[in-house]
Amino acid sequence: MLTVDIKKKLCDFTLNISFTVENKTLVLFGPSGCGKTTILRCIAGLLTPDEGLILSNGQTFYCSQSTTDLPPRKRNVSYMFQDFALFPHMNVKHNIWYGVKTHNQQANQLYEKLIALLKIEHLPHRSIHQLSGGEKQRVAMARALMAEPQILLLDEPLSALDTQSRYELQDELKKLQQIWNIPFILVTHSPEEARALGSEVLFLHQGQQMPPSWNINE
Repeated sequence: MLTVDIKKKLCDFTLNISFTVENKTLVLFGPSGCGKTTILRCIAGLLTPDEGLILSNGQTFYCSQSTTDLPPRKRNVSYMFQDFALFPHMNVKHNIWYGVKTHNQQANQLYEKLIALLKIEHLPHRSIHQLSGGEKQRVAMARALMAEPQILLLDEPLSALDTQSRYELQDELKKLQQIWNIPFILVTHSPEEARALGSEVLFLHQGQQMPPSWNINE
C-alpha cells in the first residue's frame, strides 16, 4: 500500500494532495501543468515535498516531521519516463538488464518471462533506433519491471504512440499490473486512457484533488 500526503509550492500554485492506493492502477488525470508529474517525482525521490508524508508498505520514503527523505536508490521504485529514456548506445537486451545488480537464474527467468509477456522475444539484439514507438514502450516497460519494484510510476507512457499501438498496450498494461500486483501510478491527460486503465482515477486541477463527481470529459 502506498500513502501520499504532501504539499509542494510550485510556480503558479501549491500542490496539496492526499491519497492511498493498494495494489492496483491509480490514474492521475488532469490538464498539463496541474501537478501530475510533480507527484510522481516526489514518490520517486527526484523532488522533495515541502511537507507531509510518503509511506510504502510500512517504509517511510519521506516525512517532514522526522526529516526522513530516502534517496531514490533506496525506494525500490521504477519510473517510466514519457520519452522512455532508453540508452541509444545499448541494444534492447542490455537496456532491459541495465541496473540489475544480480545476474542469477531467477533474474534470467524474469527476463524471459518479461520479453514473452511483452512480445519482444525477437528484439534483444536490435539497437534502439531500429524500434518503433510501441516496441520502445515495451522495452522500457521490461526494463522497469526487471528491477522488481514495489511501485511502478508511468508518466504518459502511451502519448507518443499511434492509435492501434495505444489500444494494444493499454491491454498489456492492465495484464502486467494484475500479474505483478503492485501499485501502478499512471499520469495522463487523456480521458480515454483514464477510463481504460484506471482502477481509480484522481482528478487534479492546479494541484488540488477535484471531487469524484467532476466530469472526466471537462
